[in-house]
Amino acid sequence: MAAERLSMRKIKEILRLAAEGLSNRAIGKSVGIGHTTVSEYRRRVVAAALSWELCREWTEGELEARLFSSPAPTCVVRPQPDWAAIHRELRRKGVTLQLLWLEYKEAHPDGYQYSQFCEHYRRWCGTLKLVMRQVHLAGEKVFVDYAGLTVPVINRETGEVRDAQVFVGVLGASNFTYAEATWSQDLSDWIGAHVRMYEYIGGVPAVTVPDNLKSGVKHACFYEPDINPTYHELATHYDTVVIPARVKRPRDKAKAEAGVLLVERWVLARLRKHTFFNLVELNQEIRRLLDILNDRPFQKLDGSRRTLFETLDRPALRPLPAVRYEYAQWKKARVNIDYHVEVFGHYYSVPYALRGQEVDVRIASATIETLFGGRRVAAHARSHKRGGHTTNPAHMPNAHRKHLEWSPSRLIRWGQQTGPQTGLVVERILETRRHPEQGYRSCLGLLRLGERYSPARLEAACNRALAIGALSYRSVKSILEKGLDQVPLEEQTTLTLPADHANVRGPDYFLTADHTGD
Repeated sequence: MAAERLSMRKIKEILRLAAEGLSNRAIGKSVGIGHTTVSEYRRRVVAAALSWELCREWTEGELEARLFSSPAPTCVVRPQPDWAAIHRELRRKGVTLQLLWLEYKEAHPDGYQYSQFCEHYRRWCGTLKLVMRQVHLAGEKVFVDYAGLTVPVINRETGEVRDAQVFVGVLGASNFTYAEATWSQDLSDWIGAHVRMYEYIGGVPAVTVPDNLKSGVKHACFYEPDINPTYHELATHYDTVVIPARVKRPRDKAKAEAGVLLVERWVLARLRKHTFFNLVELNQEIRRLLDILNDRPFQKLDGSRRTLFETLDRPALRPLPAVRYEYAQWKKARVNIDYHVEVFGHYYSVPYALRGQEVDVRIASATIETLFGGRRVAAHARSHKRGGHTTNPAHMPNAHRKHLEWSPSRLIRWGQQTGPQTGLVVERILETRRHPEQGYRSCLGLLRLGERYSPARLEAACNRALAIGALSYRSVKSILEKGLDQVPLEEQTTLTLPADHANVRGPDYFLTADHTGD
């Protein structure tokens, strides 16, 4: 089509701006015409062997006669590149439009120059859908999201209907699609779906792009979204980078939304008349329809999602790790004064020097790990006993470790080394506790009184305590502090108890190997 007839004033302005080195688009914006019209008039100028220096002093009539007396340049038919192949090759890492043009010129020396090559490619892209205009490198990105539609699953025994969520993942370069049903969008299902998606495609893309789902992103910030620690650990395990789509930026997640729409139309819509009784049945049917979707030929491009995946994405994917990721939750905890942290009602020890510090706790199915400053400081087998304690002796201060070494029989024997009355008081203290361990601290305190006041005075104080029935650490300590151990008893009283009383265990109980804990 011939260019629109312009005034000579505009034509002279085109010549002037062209002499300044401006592009067709820049000249068009300045003069107020289309860049294709500028291109047409510049071809006429070249055909007429004109230049700005030559015709700047000409009248408009002289310029018009020279331009339009000569026939317009004839249209030369150039070899047409395979634009679909060009479009596919651009998705390979490192491939540029200039490189493809050079290869085209090597095969067709009379072909388009670079500017026209780019212009024709842009026009060809304009015939595609908007989502196809985005160029994604092979193996670079996978976009993940949950579909808006759910699938009802019926409990065969109770008749209860539960809606299953549908996870969708789409590879950027090939549009190869993955989908599966999960019971919820909770963190455990979200992480598990990622693991199975990576295994389905047989590798890991460099970047994983989720929508701002609460399971994967704790705080949806435009510039710096806060990634869930478990999601971050998954990404580290699979050597991928999680870059969430920006808030209120639909183009960031266009691939995911297009993939969700395809799954809803070509998979979920076809399941609307099916009845499912468990997730296994549902996911088997989703997988069957998913294979059909990935094998379905493109309408405007050669091949299918699967053929593009095999030629583009699969060779560029990073390999799967040797070990499958084990799901784990993370929580912040502050170490208590007893150097334990609480996890679901059970208490796990950490090194005592961390008392009062905030630590990270990794909660796996079989283990509980504690990290401080990114370094693991404790690991325990997981226990589901609420109120229980799991303690590593190495985490205790020296005084507490020594306390752990004692047993009822050892405490009684140590007391007997001071004297028979001291040993008897230790025995009585242990007997009064529901569990002997509850009396350890009192017994240790009692025996340390011998270091402070001398063994002889401790024995005398225990003798008086037995006589008056004051059988406790505080009572013996009070006797020693007041010097009553040095005051003769007006009447020596021997404390005796019925041998067959049900609540009296006697020394043999603690000296029997089955009860000592040695």
